[in-house]
Amino acid sequence: MSLFGNYEKSGAGIAKNAPKKKPFFRYWELTFGKFWKIIEINMLMAVVFLPLVLGAVVIYYFIQDYTGIAMLIAGGFAVLFAVCFGPVIAGCTKILRNFSLEKPTFMMDTFFKTFRSCFKQACLMGIIDLIMASSVASSFYVYPKMITQIREEGVGGEGFYYVLFILTLSIAIVITLMSFYAYLMIVSTDLNMKNILKNSLALSFIALKKNFITLLITVFVMGGFALLTYLFPYIMAIFWVFIPTGFVAFMIVFNCYPVIQQYVINPYYEQRGEVSPEQTYTQTDGENLFEDMGGKETPVEPSKSKNTKNAESSAKSKKKGKIIS
Repeated sequence: MSLFGNYEKSGAGIAKNAPKKKPFFRYWELTFGKFWKIIEINMLMAVVFLPLVLGAVVIYYFIQDYTGIAMLIAGGFAVLFAVCFGPVIAGCTKILRNFSLEKPTFMMDTFFKTFRSCFKQACLMGIIDLIMASSVASSFYVYPKMITQIREEGVGGEGFYYVLFILTLSIAIVITLMSFYAYLMIVSTDLNMKNILKNSLALSFIALKKNFITLLITVFVMGGFALLTYLFPYIMAIFWVFIPTGFVAFMIVFNCYPVIQQYVINPYYEQRGEVSPEQTYTQTDGENLFEDMGGKETPVEPSKSKNTKNAESSAKSKKKGKIIS
């Protein structure tokens, strides 16, 4: 008799239709199961910031002696970063979405295919995010200084700048919540950019509680790492390459993609009288996955019937989603 029981005897195993774990426990199970893969994604995300680092190095070492050339090269690196930022995020988002759905994924193949196929929409979304980030950073720097200056001069009117500051911050929060959904819809649907932005705005308010919690966790984790970077810059610079961004991104995908499934993807298939492929991916309804149909097949004659056209249309539109009205 062994100390912890007889492990030579096979157990009952895992039931085929066993209930899914609660999202909290499933999230941690997936996170630990894909731990090293998520670190690889974090490193992939870090690569997109390399042009900014190179631009900063050029300015630091050559700005005094070769001002014009240094600024031109640094500007080129900045443009490269702005153009590639969105597509890189989209590629990583597609991989993380597959992780959350527990789909087998060839990481680099999925990344480069998504980078190419979603380049235009993701690039536009990335530029929107960067403009938003720049505006928020500027407002945090400019408005407090202007308010302080007005108070020192005693001329009054600082309330106007408080309103501008709050308005800028509010818009930034909305755009951030929209980004949670925009990249996921870019890689999961065939909607045009206008409808992706429209759906993203709608989902930002439809799932407000979940979005608020997701945003708080994101701000807490990224803000904590930012503070530690301020205190220990050289040590934390290494950690940024491996840890925070990938895990926060996976948390965002895990929380937000079910909302897209519920309001965008599943309703599209329900309107067509079909079942979403993602709902049937792991469901077999008690039947065998494969069944020998030898001798049972019915010869299929090529035709231009309505059913054939519908089947072809369905096959071409597996990624389409519903527009939220």
